[in-house]
Amino acid sequence: MVELRDKETGRVLGSVTEEQFKFLAQELEEESGTDTDYYINTATLDMFAEKTADVQLLSLLREALGARDEMEIEWGASKQD
Repeated sequence: MVELRDKETGRVLGSVTEEQFKFLAQELEEESGTDTDYYINTATLDMFAEKTADVQLLSLLREALGARDEMEIEWGASKQD
């Protein structure tokens, strides 16, 4: 499992499976090999929906974004592992 956090606040958003994280990694840009964050916005999530992203992943990201237009999420190993 991979833990996702709100980069601005550090709040844990939830954990995603390796498969769900692989989808994120394929669809989003990493600025370097040591990059541990992704920028998302409403358009990104709409694109994910069009690509039939995992429903649970999409729900987690939409809930995390809330009323904001954009945010950065960061990831790390889940504490459950």
